[in-house]
Amino acid sequence: MTTPLRWHQGISRYQWLVLIIASLGWVFDVFEGQIFVASMQDAMPDLLGVAADHASVRQWNDWSFGAFLLGGALGGVLFGMMSDRVGRSKTMIITILFYSVFTCLSAFSQEGWHMAVLRFFVAMGVGGEWAVASAMVAEVMPKRSRAVMSSIFHASSVLGTLLAVLAVALLIGNAEVNAWFANKGIDGWRVGFFIGILPALLTLWIRWKLHEPESWHAAKAKEKSDTRLATGRLRDLFAKEHLRNTMVGVSLATIGLVTFWGAHIYGKDALLRRAQVDIVAAASLPADAPASVKSALLAAPEHRAPLKRAEMLSMAINTVGGGLGLVFFGAISNRLGRKGAFALYHAMAFATTAILFGYLIPQGASALTLALFLPLFGFFTLGMHAGYAVYFPELYPTRLRGTGAGLCFNAGRLGTAAAFFGFAAMTSPPSPVQKALWLSPLFLLGVLVVLLAKETRDEELPE
Repeated sequence: MTTPLRWHQGISRYQWLVLIIASLGWVFDVFEGQIFVASMQDAMPDLLGVAADHASVRQWNDWSFGAFLLGGALGGVLFGMMSDRVGRSKTMIITILFYSVFTCLSAFSQEGWHMAVLRFFVAMGVGGEWAVASAMVAEVMPKRSRAVMSSIFHASSVLGTLLAVLAVALLIGNAEVNAWFANKGIDGWRVGFFIGILPALLTLWIRWKLHEPESWHAAKAKEKSDTRLATGRLRDLFAKEHLRNTMVGVSLATIGLVTFWGAHIYGKDALLRRAQVDIVAAASLPADAPASVKSALLAAPEHRAPLKRAEMLSMAINTVGGGLGLVFFGAISNRLGRKGAFALYHAMAFATTAILFGYLIPQGASALTLALFLPLFGFFTLGMHAGYAVYFPELYPTRLRGTGAGLCFNAGRLGTAAAFFGFAAMTSPPSPVQKALWLSPLFLLGVLVVLLAKETRDEELPE
C-alpha cells in the first residue's frame, strides 16, 4: 500500500517560489498597514499639534482607520477582478507598487487629513495584493498541501507586523536615535513611512520569475468559447450557485476585520498601560491628582522611549501568538474541517477578549500575567484570518477566484470602516478597552455564521 505524501512532500521548486514571493508581498503589505498602527500615537499628535492623549488624536486615528478600510475594500474588489481578467502576476506587480509608493508619500504628510487620504490609497494596494496572492497560492498547490500552504502564506503577515514594530522601536523607542533625528529636525515616524518604498523592488523578481497558473489559462480559453464563463465578472458572485458562499465569506471577513481593528490591535496597549501605571506610581502623585497632571507626567521626554518600548513589546508578543494561530489554522482545519476550525477560533476569541479587556487590564494585572496571556489572545483573534486564505479560494471556480476572494475579504472592510467612522463621529470617542468589549460579541455571531457555511475540506478546487 502506497503511503500518502505529507503536505510538504513532492512540492516543486516553482511551487515553493510562488509561496515565497506571495508571502513576501503579504509581509510588506502588512508592514505598510501596521507601520501606522505602531506609530499613530506619535504621528497624529505631531500632525495635529496636540498632546498624544488629546481627543482629536483618537478621532483622527479613527478617521484614518476608516479611510484605510474603505480603500482596502475598493482595491480588493477591483484588483481581484483584474487578476481574473489579465492575470495574477501582472496584477500583483501593480498592487505592490500601489502600496509602496503611497506609504512613502505618507512620510510627507503635514496635516491629519493628509494621512487619512494617503491611507486610503495605501489600502487599495494592500487589499488587492492579498486577493491575488491567496488565489495564486491555492491554484499552484496540490490538494493535500493547500490548507497548510495557504495558512503559511497568511501567517507571513506577522513578519510584516514585527518589522513595523522593530522600525518604530528603533526610530522612536530608542532615546539616542530619537534624539539624533530630533537634532536634525526629522520626525522619526516619518522615516518609518519613507522606507515603505522598498517593497517596490520585489516587483522586479515577480516579473522575472512568476508565470500565470495553468488553471487561469484554461479559464481564459473557456471564456473565449462561452461568454457565460467570463472571467472576473462581479455580478456572477451573486448568482444562485454562488450567493450562499459569498454571503458567508463576506460575513466571516466582516466579523474578523472589525474585531481585528477594534480589538486585536489594542493588545499592544496592555503592557503600555501597565508601564503608565508604574510611572505614575513611582512619581508618588496623590490619589486625587488631576488627569492633566498625570498626562503631563507621561508626556515628559524621559518617558517617551520606555513607554514606546512597552507598547512595541506588547504588540510583538500579541503578534507572535497570532502568528502561531495563523500557522496552525490549516492543520486544525484539516482535522476539524473548515467549519469546525472557524467555530473553535471564534468561540475562543470571544473568551480571551472578554478576559483581557474586561478583567486583566481594568484590574491592573501584572506585566508578567499580561505577557503570558497575550499570545493566547493573539492566537485566536488573529489566527482565524488564515481561514480566509484557506477557505475563500475554495469557494469559487478559477474564473471568479480572485474576484470572489477579493470581495469576501475586502467587503468586510466596509463594515469595519462604518464602525470606525461611527467611533470618530462620537463627541467622546470610546477608549480602546471600551471598543474591544463592545465588539467582542461579534465573535459569537461568527460561530452562528459558520453553521451556514459550506464544508470544503478534502475537495478539489472548483474549475
